[in-house]
Amino acid sequence: VTNGGKTTLTDSLLGALPNCCVIHQDDFYKPQDQIAVGEDGFKQWDVLESLDMAAMLDTVQAWLSSPQKFARAHGVGVQPEASDTHILLLEGFLLYSYNLPGRHEVPRESVP
Repeated sequence: VTNGGKTTLTDSLLGALPNCCVIHQDDFYKPQDQIAVGEDGFKQWDVLESLDMAAMLDTVQAWLSSPQKFARAHGVGVQPEASDTHILLLEGFLLYSYNLPGRHEVPRESVP
């Protein structure tokens, strides 16, 4: 859902949670000249192919390898009283449309 309050919620969580970082999917759009044009003549910004998901995954991997270093590099102050707690928020409307390489999708009927 576009324009559904994802960023507003993310910003609220970011302010309320200790040692919290956010990665916005919108920061990973490909350059405009690489965005396909649909049959309607408009750029197709709302499709997964418009995003550089490999770059986004690299950014997630950077956080996983060192949450404290990532936080400091992105201007997030690490709170000493919660130094063992690190939270990463991924914000975007196509996050669940991407199948990670090497991972298999769980059939919906097997999820309780």
